Amino acid sequence: MTLTKAQLAKYIDHTNLKADATKDSIKETCDEAKKFDTASVCVNSYWIPFVAEQLKDSDVNPIAVVGFPLGAMATDSEVFEAQKAIDDGAEEIDMVINIGELKSGNNDVVEADIKSLADAVHAKGKILKVILETCLLSKDEIVLGCKLSEKAGADFVKTSTGFSTAGAKVEDVKLMRETVGDRLGVKASGGVHSWDEAVEMIDAGASRLGVSATVAILTGAPAEKSGY
Repeated sequence: MTLTKAQLAKYIDHTNLKADATKDSIKETCDEAKKFDTASVCVNSYWIPFVAEQLKDSDVNPIAVVGFPLGAMATDSEVFEAQKAIDDGAEEIDMVINIGELKSGNNDVVEADIKSLADAVHAKGKILKVILETCLLSKDEIVLGCKLSEKAGADFVKTSTGFSTAGAKVEDVKLMRETVGDRLGVKASGGVHSWDEAVEMIDAGASRLGVSATVAILTGAPAEKSGY
């Protein structure tokens, strides 16, 4: 796929999820997103009020992660966090699937958890993405996670938090796209550090990219390969 810099930027959720992120670094992330006109800025829910204020005069959306990064939060707590983040200005919510319950074969529990978030997010007219953490799953579990997410009403499936053992892989993005067809979005996140890697993920079926190395990708500068 041949893309312009502006076109590629609109695939990118410019991300700052570091535990030691300061207000200054979050502001820098927002300034970069506005400069390059990315799709969004993705942050922990605490920062959403500040990010929403920073982005209010742009078409860059604030996104909050929920139950992040382990996916082991109580459902009621996830729902509250999502609703609060939306009330604070988030346009999209990226939740982490309950990885342990998925691997244990407790499909009803996993589906109910996602559905609770999907219902709450959709009631406010917003978008829900489900992070599978593909590096911890078998191929069959990736397919199952996609199917349960779709059945529960999610809008996207997403590869990774960027905080586990590996990030997005092309073969996993292809598998996810094959599983959900054109019915859901697919977000490749974690480990995308160059223009070529970004385009490769899009060619594999990604409709969104979770990236912290946005500036490096869009300017060709070397990227620091750590985390998201």
